[in-house]
Amino acid sequence: MPNPVPYNSRPDEIIDSASGEIAVFNSAGQNIDSKVVEEFGEEWLKFNKFEDEVIKQIGDEYFDIITDEMVNKSTYALDVGCGTGRWTKYLSSKAGFIEATDPSNAIFAASKLLENTNNVRLTRASAENLPFNDETFDFAMAVGVLHHIPNTQVAMNDCVKKIKKGGYFYVYLYYSLDNRGSLYKLIFGGVNFLRKAVSALPGKSKRFACDLIAITVYMPVIITGRFFKVLGLKKIANKMPLSTYHNRNFFVVRNDSLDRFGTRLEQRFSANEIVSMMEKAGLTDIVISKNSPYHHAVGRKI
Repeated sequence: MPNPVPYNSRPDEIIDSASGEIAVFNSAGQNIDSKVVEEFGEEWLKFNKFEDEVIKQIGDEYFDIITDEMVNKSTYALDVGCGTGRWTKYLSSKAGFIEATDPSNAIFAASKLLENTNNVRLTRASAENLPFNDETFDFAMAVGVLHHIPNTQVAMNDCVKKIKKGGYFYVYLYYSLDNRGSLYKLIFGGVNFLRKAVSALPGKSKRFACDLIAITVYMPVIITGRFFKVLGLKKIANKMPLSTYHNRNFFVVRNDSLDRFGTRLEQRFSANEIVSMMEKAGLTDIVISKNSPYHHAVGRKI
């Protein structure tokens, strides 16, 4: 099992948490939106209880393209923007050691979820100010994070710099509906207009609105899709909006409603754009999963 390396700078603060001490590094910089960071901290402190079964079920979908060569007991890994620590926990049984970082108060939610996980160290830091030397890690990931950073390409470059040559970088970015039809895109246009209105609301009002959307919009569509599957109309069900939620519980639906409609900054990319960004960051042998969630990809550092 690899040993964690020392930080390459002194932390600004050390905070006690459920899983031990957390080093805090200054997250101020040009490529970060402090309001978005604050709001994600609030979100993940609200939604921080994920059962192991749920983490495995969803993790199997996100990490379907990750092989034993990429992540194994010899792997020193980095999770950038770990949030609640769900994906750190998913990979903790496969990797040797994981450094989990996040610039928001979500790091305290992660400390609770990971308090009994011995091969993880939590650090409060942004993608722009990761306190590790370049070419330190065998594997790094940013799952649902970089599309909430003003300059996604620069943030990806910052992550890839920390990976050793021959190591791997895994990313999940919101897709631009490049594999969807015109009707689906039209519906999304209306949804996106609603997101902009809801995300501008104050905290309590926003959370209430997102819960209401989960109940009145998400669940009817999800239940209809489940019903079509029972009738044997799986192809129709899978083409419907929210088809990835057919096997999700209501807690996850509420969480994702807040994640979707409560976020003021999100960017979307086509599969070709993601490949281009990964290549510019210095990655090759890029694989984009054909499965949802769209789009998640992995590449090897040249």
